[in-house]
Amino acid sequence: MSKFAKFLFKLCGIVLVLNVALFAVFFFDLDGKLLFNVVEPFLKNHYDNMERRDTLQTPYDMDKFPKYDYNT
Repeated sequence: MSKFAKFLFKLCGIVLVLNVALFAVFFFDLDGKLLFNVVEPFLKNHYDNMERRDTLQTPYDMDKFPKYDYNT
């Protein structure tokens, strides 16, 4: 066999293995399970512990409206 044929055979083998691996990820929904079990709890923990402004404590002034000027 020539060098090119060996290279082509190895390339086809690598592509086949990669295709099987990607099909397994798709078939068993491994990306969704990873997001649900690893990424989502991390993000929940991060965003639930953030400092937030309490919107119920902000004053509400009835007499202060924004000024609406229209150039006509």
